[in-house]
Amino acid sequence: MSQVDYTTLIPNNVDLSSDARLQRAMEQWYPKYLDWWNDMGPNGFQGFDVYLRTAVGVDSEGWAKFGYVKMPEYRWGILLAPQVENRKIAFGEHIGEPVWHEVPGEYRAMIRRLCVIQGDTEPASVEQQRYLGETAPSLYDMRNVFQVNVEEGRHLWAMVYMLQKYFGRDGREEAEGLLQRRSGDKDRPRILGAFNEKTPDWVSFFMFTTFTDRDGKMQLESLAQSGFDPLSRTCRFMLTEEGHHMFVGRTGVERIIQRTCQALNENGITDPGDIDKARSLGVVDLPTIQKKINFHYSVTLDLFGAEISTNAANSFNAGIKGRFNEAKIDDDHQLKSDTYPVAQIIDGAVKTQEVPALTAINTRLADDFIGDCESVMKRWNRVFTEQNVDFQLRLPHRAFHRAVGEFSEVRIDPNGNLVTEEEWQLKKNHWLPSNDDLEYILSLMEQEVRPGKFANWIAPPRAGINGQVGDFEYVKLN
Repeated sequence: MSQVDYTTLIPNNVDLSSDARLQRAMEQWYPKYLDWWNDMGPNGFQGFDVYLRTAVGVDSEGWAKFGYVKMPEYRWGILLAPQVENRKIAFGEHIGEPVWHEVPGEYRAMIRRLCVIQGDTEPASVEQQRYLGETAPSLYDMRNVFQVNVEEGRHLWAMVYMLQKYFGRDGREEAEGLLQRRSGDKDRPRILGAFNEKTPDWVSFFMFTTFTDRDGKMQLESLAQSGFDPLSRTCRFMLTEEGHHMFVGRTGVERIIQRTCQALNENGITDPGDIDKARSLGVVDLPTIQKKINFHYSVTLDLFGAEISTNAANSFNAGIKGRFNEAKIDDDHQLKSDTYPVAQIIDGAVKTQEVPALTAINTRLADDFIGDCESVMKRWNRVFTEQNVDFQLRLPHRAFHRAVGEFSEVRIDPNGNLVTEEEWQLKKNHWLPSNDDLEYILSLMEQEVRPGKFANWIAPPRAGINGQVGDFEYVKLN
């Protein structure tokens, strides 16, 4: 079933009406979700018409339609990618066996935990971004953050469906918990650290959607390999929507870089690292952009977990969570005797050594993430070449500023060198955003709501959403 049934209270392509118990549970959860959305969703914009896309199918082409809708009236629902006939488990101890359509009893706790962790990230990002509309640099950008928000809300629905359908009372309790935790709340925080960080400005938002949503891509792609077929199918469709979130982040930072370079060139500033001169022009200076990369990239790397992990090995062995692009990897997909290089602290330095590949699943996924981020950096650095500005951005060393895993107990600079605590304290404001940097960025955050106009610190996009012209009214605020 590829088309979505919009005649019901809850749009779906899973024949929800055939399961009275599940339909009742989801319909009871719906008003609680709306209460959460109205309380923690985009602040002050719930009553305005927004030009949003809504999924109408799960085919690769023509799956979405665009139109104006008030966000609380957005048609969230349950969408799974089409079932692949005769699909087999592609990795782990059960390789070659038919995929499961019900939860195997021995893996019940493992699958439930993965659904809860994935589900918890979705409302968390909405909560982190709820005030951004108040400082949107354009209606185009305002619409984009709202699109990201409603789709993160739908991804929450996807995981709640899994919990409600396959995990009984436990699942219903977990679904309730997803609406009760709050990003940054000291008593009820979100599960993963990056989702308790503040997103107070648009530079942070663009970095978040560049890096943290890219972690989401990696995690969803790994779950899309799952031998538990309903989890695979729901993650496969979530990936379709996730692409836009990363596009918003990558192009957002690119537009900031472009505008800064333009301002430097227009004013004859030949030193791109001159923070004071760049800030006198009301743009984001390039060294601060580098520091923001350092922060968001390192915080996101923590989401991959410990570099050596028996939990990740168990998930792989069980056939529950694979590797990125598992089918394209040329090995036996069981890793019984394979090794993989992992960076560790050895003899007072960061060195790489071979460890059993099965326990290095997290490291391999992080490596795929790093490679994806390097491609993003090339696109950003291309702007400097186009603008004839002598500057380059780069990713810090993977061991820099880590709070999880092999490097959480040491201080390491962006080049991968161990430093003392004293050196770290002296130089950390050269590597990570200082309070002054963050206050300056916040000083730029003034709302621009005239159609076709953009704040001084960011360039217009190359093209509008869904082919719309430059002065299109993406959000109707009147």
